[in-house]
Amino acid sequence: MNPAKSFDYKALFDLTGRIALVVGGGSGIGQAGAEGMAAVGAQLVVADVSAEDAGGVAERIRSAGGKATSLQVDVRDTAAVDAMVERIVREHRRLDVVLTTPAVNLRKRLLDYTDEEFDRVIELNLKGTFRVARACARPMVEQGRGSIILMASIRAIIVEPGQSIYASTKAGIVQMTRGLAVELGPHGVRVNALAPGIVATPLTRPITSNATWNEAYAKRCALGRWAEPEEMAGPIIFLASDASSYLTATTVFADAGWTAIDGRFEPQLKS
Repeated sequence: MNPAKSFDYKALFDLTGRIALVVGGGSGIGQAGAEGMAAVGAQLVVADVSAEDAGGVAERIRSAGGKATSLQVDVRDTAAVDAMVERIVREHRRLDVVLTTPAVNLRKRLLDYTDEEFDRVIELNLKGTFRVARACARPMVEQGRGSIILMASIRAIIVEPGQSIYASTKAGIVQMTRGLAVELGPHGVRVNALAPGIVATPLTRPITSNATWNEAYAKRCALGRWAEPEEMAGPIIFLASDASSYLTATTVFADAGWTAIDGRFEPQLKS
């Protein structure tokens, strides 16, 4: 019998020395992901359409003893996205992790959607994600290593009235994740998606600010409550780190069992 190979399990989640970019890191899940990765050693680049928000999160990380800088970027601008990644690689010589979160959810029924509104949602959610993934994949392929984390949603597989276009973008991101993983895997680059359930962020404020709507959503999942953005940091760190070294093309559902529950009616079962 061969002796067991020594393995450092404690190092699985350690991101020390890695350069991590979070696009949309100025608030919500992006902020939590940036702060979480910094707490386990990563050097962060926090990018957001709001330079003020990105700078504020970077300062919070530095105040907590971490390393972080900030950049302003609009993922609807291809040249800006490419320039951002080129700058990061020029300054840090590498890019190990990227998490991209920007999205908009325009809640309207399909028959009420205009072409302009459709284009707005697709442009930011789907094409913006594509731009970031493409730009970041280039240096990762060259260095032969990297983790790309795209933001899906429970809406990738289940929908409700008014969510059809948003849900379409999230389903598209799941398939984009799978396709990119197949293409980039031979180069040592992993691509996975995170699919949150109901998380209290600026994007969901129209719901959380309505008491009835807020409670109905909370009761819909198995844990009976909303998630805080910080609860998404764990899955993000997992996907960024060597703890998920054999995961690619996977969508991780952090939804408190939402997608496991069939309908909103709880039947009376025989004892």
